[in-house]
Amino acid sequence: MMKHIELSEETLDLAKCMAMVEDEYVGGVVTFVGTVRNHSQGQSVVRLEFEAYAKMAISEMDKIATKALEQFEIEHIIIHHRVGSLAIKEIPVIIVAAAAHRKAAFQACEYAIDTLKETVPIWKKEYFENGSHWVSAHP
Repeated sequence: MMKHIELSEETLDLAKCMAMVEDEYVGGVVTFVGTVRNHSQGQSVVRLEFEAYAKMAISEMDKIATKALEQFEIEHIIIHHRVGSLAIKEIPVIIVAAAAHRKAAFQACEYAIDTLKETVPIWKKEYFENGSHWVSAHP
C-alpha cells in the first residue's frame, strides 16, 4: 500500500499522480480533479487564492489517506493540493484512489475529498472583477 501527500505552490500534475498508482494488482483508478471555474454566486471569477496552515494541512491530509487505506479496500491513495494564486482552469486539488475493484476506489476518493474540505486548514479566496471574499473562514 502507498500513500502520497503533497501541498505545493507548483502546478499539480495528473499524469504524474496516475503514474504513481500504476500497479498490476490495481483494476480500478478513480480520480477527483478540482479546477478553478469562472463563476461563483452569479459573479465572474477572475482567480482564486489558496492559503494553508501547511504543517497542520499536511498532517490532516495524511490522516485522511491513512484512514482511507484502512477503511476501504484500496492499494494506493494520493492527495495533492496547491496553494497560491490560481487562474481559471488551473487545478487546486487532485485525489487518486487505486484498488483491485472500482467500488472501493470510488468510495475512498469521495471520502477523501469530502473530508479534506471539512477538516484540512486550507482556505480559498475568490477574486471577482469588483472585489473579493473568503469562501471559508479567514485564516
